[in-house]
Amino acid sequence: MENKSNNRSLHKAKNAKNDEFYTQLSDIENELKHYKEHFKGKTIYCNCDDPRISNFFHYFSYNFEKFGLKKLITTCYKNQERDLFSRNDSEKAIYLEYTGDKNGNTIPDPAEIGIKHLNGNGDFRSAESIELLKEADIVVTNPPFSLFREYIAQLIEYDKKFLIIGSQNAITYKEIFPLIATNKIWLGNKNGDMAFRVPDYYEPRATRFWIDDEGKKWRSMGNIAWFTNLDHKKRHEKLILYKKFNPEEYPKYDNYDAINVDKVAEIPCDYDGVMGVPITFLDKYNPEQFEIVAFRKGNDGKDLVYSLTNQSSDKLRLSTVFAEREREREREDTTLLQNTCMTMLLDQFCKEKNYIDELPLDGWLTAIPGMIKNAEGKIKGKITYARITIRKRRML
Repeated sequence: MENKSNNRSLHKAKNAKNDEFYTQLSDIENELKHYKEHFKGKTIYCNCDDPRISNFFHYFSYNFEKFGLKKLITTCYKNQERDLFSRNDSEKAIYLEYTGDKNGNTIPDPAEIGIKHLNGNGDFRSAESIELLKEADIVVTNPPFSLFREYIAQLIEYDKKFLIIGSQNAITYKEIFPLIATNKIWLGNKNGDMAFRVPDYYEPRATRFWIDDEGKKWRSMGNIAWFTNLDHKKRHEKLILYKKFNPEEYPKYDNYDAINVDKVAEIPCDYDGVMGVPITFLDKYNPEQFEIVAFRKGNDGKDLVYSLTNQSSDKLRLSTVFAEREREREREDTTLLQNTCMTMLLDQFCKEKNYIDELPLDGWLTAIPGMIKNAEGKIKGKITYARITIRKRRML
């Protein structure tokens, strides 16, 4: 029992150490420009940042007068130094307050920035940080991915507006999806691939990792999203539908009264029933055009499934294996050796089943849209289909 407890503690410590990702100023600028009208007269709180080097602090301080902000507050976990990345080895932390330009040069000079010491370590869950949170109107930051559930729960508890970065996998969390389905939170404008600076002590990875000409380490991830409850124009853009429904192309689920739609662009324009669409639909979700019915599960409580009578079971199995391999490589940075081994296994399987001459280039051997790694880990060791069931809003 003691060993299990120690292992959990070590795992948490590892997650915390690997949660430090430095958001580029360009990514902040490209997203926050869509929310300018929300910032006027507001106190902005960045509570997961190194306050003296954070690009969130940089962006808001240099645009303070332009946005008409009231106050900018930033805190950092266990850091009092000006380093880009803290090793979180200080038991106390600082926070900064900026209330605008005082000498007329429209630049946030050091003398104009109030540096204040916290009694504690600056953890966003600490009593001191919560008092600052209560003072804030809008929270904007890149919180630790491993604490995303807890972080969102705190924002909801204190009824705060926010714009934060997280993994798209968070959509599938049982604590997060109900908030999305009830339109309490939604995705921002830019979702998908994003690159981050990481600390020097981060270990190199086989993929999505590089060191630039200045020796700085970088990581990119293809499943990043902005989560917010601030309204923006993209959320009200109507999705243009053009495809006509036919039963052959849109099979019904065996365990739910809904049709399967493989691509968001192929949502039929003339079907009013429930449809299962890839999780990528949320990037196009207009609550005035569609309503979310449920996530992933059928009436039997199991994952949505449907029978394919035009494919042999072996072909279906091979398609699933191939799709899992492709998505695993994309989402989890599968090593070159693992990819090579899987390719060899697939080749051997094809030869045994005599499928070599009949494999289409863009047919059933393509990675299936909507397949993602389950947020809680694989289900019975396999990546599962992630489908959101939706229906069109009825026009009154």
